[in-house]
Amino acid sequence: MNTTTGGLLAIHDGGVKTNAHVPASALVYEEVRNRIISLSLLPETTLVRAELAESFNVSQSPVREAIMRLEQDGLVVSYPQSRTVVTKIDVARIREEHFLRVAAECEVVRQLAEAKESAAVVKAKGIVKMQEALVGDIEQIELFKQLDETFHAALFNGVSQSNLHLQITARSGHLARVRTLDLPRAGKMVSVLEGHKAIIDAIQSGDGNAASAEMRQHLSGTMERLPQIIDENKTLFS
Repeated sequence: MNTTTGGLLAIHDGGVKTNAHVPASALVYEEVRNRIISLSLLPETTLVRAELAESFNVSQSPVREAIMRLEQDGLVVSYPQSRTVVTKIDVARIREEHFLRVAAECEVVRQLAEAKESAAVVKAKGIVKMQEALVGDIEQIELFKQLDETFHAALFNGVSQSNLHLQITARSGHLARVRTLDLPRAGKMVSVLEGHKAIIDAIQSGDGNAASAEMRQHLSGTMERLPQIIDENKTLFS
């Protein structure tokens, strides 16, 4: 896909891959959202619904539904004549999304530690091993990010809160874009990996307070660098 800041979205993928069990609107939503989060679609890029429908080989109805969901996430804003624009990254929303994520994830690991839940830890350890193999290989950054999300999803699943994880993920698009800007930084992959290991160790110790503290520390890195990230990418922020 070729995009430029403030330009029109151009997709040449040959349409959306169909799935009998997933609505077309959900497939369009996930694909466009992923491109916004990864900054393949930069803030102020214009999305034209008719062009989206043609590019994804679907009718305009699922495109409208997908855009409505993206608007609810705060990732796009629509104007008359079917024009939709990717929003700039909102600092106030970043802080709100971070607050929500910290509150939920600290409680998740506290419960895991106090319950001595081993199945989630076993899965998390496996994910960390896969991440460890990717550290330092910048070409594998997208896979590393996917494993990062899988790690956190596994912890939520361990306390039977998978739906909550999905809700928080949907509401954290501005924070996710900042994390995209932060992750390529030298040493970031290592710090993420070390954070995951420390969280696992704290859970296994059975100390809920320690597990919560490790998670809070793990989630704080990007926020501590936020002023610098904004300074380095001024055009992307509102």
